[in-house]
Amino acid sequence: MPSKSDISKEAVVLAEQALRELELSEASLSSIALKASRIARITGDFEMQSIMLYEVGGYPSEPSGLDKDVWNAADRAGRVYRKKEENGEEKSYAKLDSIESMESIVLANKELLKCAQYPVERTKASNAITNTAKVIGKRRSFIYKYLSDIYYELRYSLTTGDSFSRIRSNVDSNIAELIPNSLKKFTAIYDNLESENSEDWSNAVHSCRRVLQDLADALYPSREDIKKKINGKDRTIKLGPDAYINRLIAYVEEHADSARFQDIVGSHMGFLGERLDSIFQAAQKGSHAEIVARSEADRYVVYTYMVVGDLMSLKE
Repeated sequence: MPSKSDISKEAVVLAEQALRELELSEASLSSIALKASRIARITGDFEMQSIMLYEVGGYPSEPSGLDKDVWNAADRAGRVYRKKEENGEEKSYAKLDSIESMESIVLANKELLKCAQYPVERTKASNAITNTAKVIGKRRSFIYKYLSDIYYELRYSLTTGDSFSRIRSNVDSNIAELIPNSLKKFTAIYDNLESENSEDWSNAVHSCRRVLQDLADALYPSREDIKKKINGKDRTIKLGPDAYINRLIAYVEEHADSARFQDIVGSHMGFLGERLDSIFQAAQKGSHAEIVARSEADRYVVYTYMVVGDLMSLKE
């Protein structure tokens, strides 16, 4: 089964090819729409996949009118327009013809224009060409915008994904020596993220917390609390077994040369630790709604890798 990255890369290649064909008129608009339909299918945008197929084959209708889903598809594709009736009332209509049939209308009327003997025939053919070409132009613009948007969206996604892949590779190759069981935990994290169950996403986040706890135990084992002056006031800094974030921040302060590095890494760890602890505490109370979206769990996994990577760079 291809990975998400492989799917994105295929879609980027297809979008780039389709954009070139559209810009340089190297293929028919119908064939480009079919390519756009494939891009929509492999990226999971099934509504857009249907729209592109309708663009090629026409929007199906019944004697009673359009199905609601077909109407919504036509509306999203910019085919719905308003028309004033003879009684002054405005009604909504949708242009249902396929791109191919509209292109055929243009070609047929161009031929009629060549052999038309009377002005009225030439005018009728010319108007048909002009009006139909306008609609085709809007179809071209709609397809171009979709291809352009998905191309840049996927390119950005791949770029950020490649950056994270490098961070992940560096962490995975170095952290096993320090905390041998961490790779098993990270494997469990990714297995849980692939699930469709929100409880598994929460388990992935709990595993991130355990990785940071293990890292704190290895880099800065628990010790007695210390007194520290912060903003002119004496404060107690807890460094016991449960204060893993405080211990990691203390490790950064003792090993980092740059105050800016301390501020950035310290603030990231503070935010991440507080959130991971709150999720853990919610789970302890029996709450099952602490992680409601996989994208939220994804963010905590990325933050965890970034923090671990920064900490590992200090050890090097």
